[in-house]
Amino acid sequence: MTEIALPGSALSDVDRPGWKTALSWAAAVLTAALFLISGIWKITDLPRWSVMLHQFKVPENLTLAGAFVLGVSETLAGVLVLVPRFRRWGAWLSALLLIVFMVYIGIFYNDLTGKDCSCFPFVKRAVNPMFFVEDAVMLALAAIAGMWARRSEGLKVAGIILGAVVVFAGVSLGVAMGPKKGVVAPAEITVEGKPFSMQEGKILVYFFDPECLHCLDAAKKMATFNWGDTKIVVVPTRVPQYAHDFLKDAKFSVTGVSNDLALLKKTFPYISTPAAVAIEDGREKAKISQFGDVEPEATLKKINFIY
Repeated sequence: MTEIALPGSALSDVDRPGWKTALSWAAAVLTAALFLISGIWKITDLPRWSVMLHQFKVPENLTLAGAFVLGVSETLAGVLVLVPRFRRWGAWLSALLLIVFMVYIGIFYNDLTGKDCSCFPFVKRAVNPMFFVEDAVMLALAAIAGMWARRSEGLKVAGIILGAVVVFAGVSLGVAMGPKKGVVAPAEITVEGKPFSMQEGKILVYFFDPECLHCLDAAKKMATFNWGDTKIVVVPTRVPQYAHDFLKDAKFSVTGVSNDLALLKKTFPYISTPAAVAIEDGREKAKISQFGDVEPEATLKKINFIY
């Protein structure tokens, strides 16, 4: 009787108990869902995630590229782990990303404790001991998905998938960073208790928390700029009674303080403080979310708000 030799991958599929196959598929689907949601969310909102990375101590000049690479890597991992042919590669990539996340957070744990690290829409996570437990569970899922998967093959096709994800991310980045017609500012707000027109000239609106040291450092830096004829309106996001003390400590001379937070935040939404929006003749000129080595000076000079 002639013995038929089966490839190793096919033989493993035949010999594998049904419960292992079911468990592998369940783990793969959960892992794919987690990474696809997280990765696509990053790709479709790269400016937001570049700000998030800066808050997580990533150097400012690397944040946008970091968000791009992270979004592409997570999306690729999600796609690969969902396809049996590429599952083992996807599981390895998923596990690698999770290990890197945990090691990075562990290194900077004292500085990052309490910071928002939500990678999924509508699910709030913060850096605390549970972060490591949750990521360990995800790591276990990735391990189970890859443990009984057949040996991956088809590097050329996997490369095409990677290329498609990169193109998708590139288009998203182009849309996000491309020219936009500025949002129309409210016709009028209240500044220092008096009506203030938002329709004429250059106006910088600065959102800040009076008890935020990063906000204070940003204000001190902006206090040294030559603003020319640009008007500066500052908007406290909490404890507004401390706004003038904040300005005094920062030595920041401004047009005035506005408490129209609800209206301005609705018109010009931001992720976290400090944040600013440059307005010219009633329309948004630029949003500023990074306040580090080169920002906001670079953007403000580019749009001629400082000299």
